[in-house]
Parts: sequence; structure tokens; C-alpha cells
Amino acid sequence: MPPPRSNKRNVPAIKASSGDDGIIKRMNNAVRETAQYVHSIASGYGKKLLLSTGKAAWIAGTSVLVLVVPLIIELDRDAQLAELEGHQATLLGAPSQPPGVLR
Repeated sequence: MPPPRSNKRNVPAIKASSGDDGIIKRMNNAVRETAQYVHSIASGYGKKLLLSTGKAAWIAGTSVLVLVVPLIIELDRDAQLAELEGHQATLLGAPSQPPGVLR
């Protein structure tokens, strides 16, 4: 049976090397490897964030098109109708009312 997997990240340890390598070189390698690990994790989360933001923008945009645009068109149509009725009333001799006033 394989050993259970742990959720701990695998951060490269500073490895002992031959006598030629100094402590600075070993630390530089460890820092570089750790930075690469952090970069890979951050880029993964960044991609997920961009995808979810794009999905949210799509949902918001289509909701506006479906719900708000017909409302704006209807309000404009009502304003045009009220203006036309006011214009017809003045042509027929009735006292004019400002547009938007209900009878």
C-alpha cells in the first residue's frame, strides 16, 4: 500500500554539496527554486481568477442585455407616445399638457 499523501508543499531543501560550493551558492539555488515554486503557484491562482472574472463579466453583461435594455426601450417608446399625444392634442385644439403628466 502506498504511503498517504500529505498536503504539505515540497519546498526544496538546501542540499549539502561538495567542498567547492559555498554556502552562498547553495542558498542562491534554494532561493531560485523556491521562487520558481511560488511563481508556479501564483500563476495557477492568477489563471483561475481571470477565468472566474471573465465568467462573472459574461453573466453580468448578458443580464443587462436581457433585463435592462428592453426596459430602456419601453421607457423611450412611452416618452415618444406621450409627446405624440401632446402634439395631436394641440392640433385638435385641446389645451396642451406637458409631456409626462397623467390625466
